[in-house]
Amino acid sequence: VQLVESGGGLVQAGGSLTLSCAASGDYFNSYAMAWFRQVPGKEREFVAGISRIGTKAGYAESAKNRFEISRDDPKSALYLRMNSLKPEDAAVYYCAADFAIDYAGAYYTTDDAEYEYWGQGTQVTVSS
Repeated sequence: VQLVESGGGLVQAGGSLTLSCAASGDYFNSYAMAWFRQVPGKEREFVAGISRIGTKAGYAESAKNRFEISRDDPKSALYLRMNSLKPEDAAVYYCAADFAIDYAGAYYTTDDAEYEYWGQGTQVTVSS
């Protein structure tokens, strides 16, 4: 599967952005999906994840109550709605796909090593 992110940009602190990730290939609903972010000199960090078919979702503490992850399986798309943005949210944001056997549709992982496919990233800049 190929992943292409979009929607990044410059926003003032307190503002909102919605990131999108378009997936090509088959069986998008077989993949758990996630958003990660990375700033130069730091490790990539988990932001939000969602199980296949969207049954379960979870967030990093820094993203709880501000960000919302969602997916549209017929459109093979993943989204991240980010509200109340802070300067520390500035990073390159990546979407990632993890093919896993998950009959209950309730699995996702925060471990970036488990994700087989990655997009090229989209830059989010937050001005104070």
